[in-house]
Amino acid sequence: MITTSHPRTTLIAVLTAMALIAALGAGCANGTTTQEPAVDRETTTVSTTSPSPSPSSDDATEASPMQIQIMIGDQELGATLEDSAAVRDLAAQLPVTLDMSDHGGVEKTGPLPSPLSTDGAPEGADPEVGDVGYYAPGNDLVLYYGDQAHFPGIVVLGRLDGDAAARIADLDGSVTATVEAR
Repeated sequence: MITTSHPRTTLIAVLTAMALIAALGAGCANGTTTQEPAVDRETTTVSTTSPSPSPSSDDATEASPMQIQIMIGDQELGATLEDSAAVRDLAAQLPVTLDMSDHGGVEKTGPLPSPLSTDGAPEGADPEVGDVGYYAPGNDLVLYYGDQAHFPGIVVLGRLDGDAAARIADLDGSVTATVEAR
């Protein structure tokens, strides 16, 4: 298997190979015999990949997608949130119970106890049906069950699982939702 690596690593490997060849050749030229080192050619790889950068403090805090559970009445809904500054702030507030209002027949929104960071997020978004979002100007967690147009201040956090958007659409008016990590 040949992969790409950092040019310095490749140069060192080439220079080492050249030195070995020169040493073997010198041994043959002066009448001495030199035994070639044993190499298992089945498992030997030449690495030509760039080494991974050292983890920065930002990399150390990044995590894989986060799973949350949303309880509305007797309905248990799931969602998968992508790693971001806003999601990490939300995780620090969980579990949380929110009184969520219906807005325009497309979303349920509820105010969070504390604002979420919008570092690294675009100034707005066009959420899709089934997205979980954050509306920064209102400090609201948002569950999108209908089509919302692009709007400033929206940060998409992740996606509702399965048929959760359709199940939320079937809930009329305001609801109380408890959100916790799974």
